[in-house]
Amino acid sequence: MQRNWIGRSEGAEVTFAVEDRESSLTIYTTRPETIFGATYIVLSPEHPAIDAIASVDQREEVDALRVRAAAMSAIEKSQARKSGVFTGAFAINPANGSRIPVWIADYALMNYGTGAIMAVPAHDDRDRDFAEEFGLPVVEVVSASGSLSGEVPPAAWTGEGSMINSGFMDGMETKTARTAAISWMTEHGVGVERIEYKLRDWLFSRQRYWGEPFPILHAADGSIVPLPEDALPLLPPELDEYRPTPDGEPPLARAGDWVRTVDPKSGMEALRETNTMPQWAGSCWYYLRFADPRNVTAPIDPEKEKYWLPVDLYVGGAEHAVLHLLYARFWHKVLFDIGVVTSKEPFRKLFNQGMILAFSYKDAAGRYYRPEDAAERDGRWYVGEIEVERQVEKMSKSRLNVVNPDEVVERYGADAMRLYELFMGPLDVAKPWQMSGVSRFLHRVWRIAIGEDGTLSSKILDAEPSREIARVLHKTIKAVGNDIEALRFNTAISKLMELSNALTGLDIKPRPAVESFVLLLAPFAPHIAEELWRMLGHPQSLSHEPWPTYDPTLADDGIREIIVQVNGKLRGRIQAAPTISDGELVALAAREADVAARLKGKTVLKEIVVPGRLVNFVLAD
Repeated sequence: MQRNWIGRSEGAEVTFAVEDRESSLTIYTTRPETIFGATYIVLSPEHPAIDAIASVDQREEVDALRVRAAAMSAIEKSQARKSGVFTGAFAINPANGSRIPVWIADYALMNYGTGAIMAVPAHDDRDRDFAEEFGLPVVEVVSASGSLSGEVPPAAWTGEGSMINSGFMDGMETKTARTAAISWMTEHGVGVERIEYKLRDWLFSRQRYWGEPFPILHAADGSIVPLPEDALPLLPPELDEYRPTPDGEPPLARAGDWVRTVDPKSGMEALRETNTMPQWAGSCWYYLRFADPRNVTAPIDPEKEKYWLPVDLYVGGAEHAVLHLLYARFWHKVLFDIGVVTSKEPFRKLFNQGMILAFSYKDAAGRYYRPEDAAERDGRWYVGEIEVERQVEKMSKSRLNVVNPDEVVERYGADAMRLYELFMGPLDVAKPWQMSGVSRFLHRVWRIAIGEDGTLSSKILDAEPSREIARVLHKTIKAVGNDIEALRFNTAISKLMELSNALTGLDIKPRPAVESFVLLLAPFAPHIAEELWRMLGHPQSLSHEPWPTYDPTLADDGIREIIVQVNGKLRGRIQAAPTISDGELVALAAREADVAARLKGKTVLKEIVVPGRLVNFVLAD
């Protein structure tokens, strides 16, 4: 995702003369060797040459497409495939002199290259789709086999190969031909080698009072100067009204006395910049301040930076990959370059949590309705008399299917809300929102320790747990600890539910077992755990208590972790009982996801098994 947002590509700029026009089109291509296969040119709807080259007959269609494209986002344009208009103009392919049409299409982006594409439909999927939609020629110039078949391939070949139908490059491998094509273009004055960089901006778009003020002054003589460092940080002024001004100026413009100031360096009257950096500027480096929040002389003390950073784990949705995560990395690299931090990357590990899904209700026109307004009749869904389609989608304000956490907390409590979110399923997969029986579980937890009169249950005694309960307890301590480390919160809660069932049925509940249970529950339901801890007779918060420890002999269920290797390199880990046969162990190891992918299509020369320790697959080269 980040490579699609920011990247570097090597290619060439090539000039195509426009027939019967005193103009030319410059295109950027990463495949200059395929120029003999260029059968049309595509311009971005925003390309400045359109007005000069579009014919009168095509003007109405051209303008209509440009208006439609103006309403599309950059992502929508990049995904568009089959929307285009012929400009009425033709260009001359400088390689073979052929006359090729010039089109406008949504999928050509003005912010990449020159906004013009040399379309080679035999070797680009989007160009091929477009060519097939509008009946444009397809000329094969790269052959995977190196021979002419005489037939157009059924799909675009985007890989490497040998050049065909390409004049002086025929028979060359594509990598060699790429260099030869650029040399030929340079020699004939129709192209030059070029390296293209792209970075989509994450804009300072929303103007809010709470955004960071720019430390910039607009001096009376028209100059724009930065505040000196000894005048930083620049704090926002106190305001009674936080909306923009009636004439559309940012909220800070309301603070006239703050805006009107003097340049401390020159003494000249000046106005402060009233735009702010909202949304994300501060969030790109806030993790530094967590490590050193009270430092007034630097973003972070160097010793604290070395001790605390980089951050061990970043948990965020995949949609943040090209926004917060990418730009935090960008800012961190700048801070590294100027010596503020000593690590090149801010985060060691990334974990993407899954989306939360919920039912949404939409009519035939695409309008969404609130779930509480929808009713089922005869197997169909209606809002009033309007029939709607019920579907499961990502929670979103635009789809009106967001669950208000305040309402859940009001009805079930904060612990139930927190526990349910963690219990819904694996943290990294999308999950539907349907409140289950977690509140019943918490009621059961309460009844383990608290009697009907609201005081500590008389069944809790300072007794050692039985061997059976001790085994359940120690296995739970081990499993919950491991699951938390691996972010398997749902399975950790399942283990706690099993332990609660075991404790509920006891006539005498051993205090050590109950207290360990409460400590294990605390990360998931901190409020009820703190209350139970206090009622168990502890005046100090359980946050000061150490995590429960387990006896390996009691926690051991016989299951062993087996290392799985491919050609002697670690490729996975599996769990297996010591009684499993070598054949069963090999079969289990071969099903491990990463191992299975590496074994697919390969010849296994030997399977080495060290019982209880490892399986190693030796593959043929």
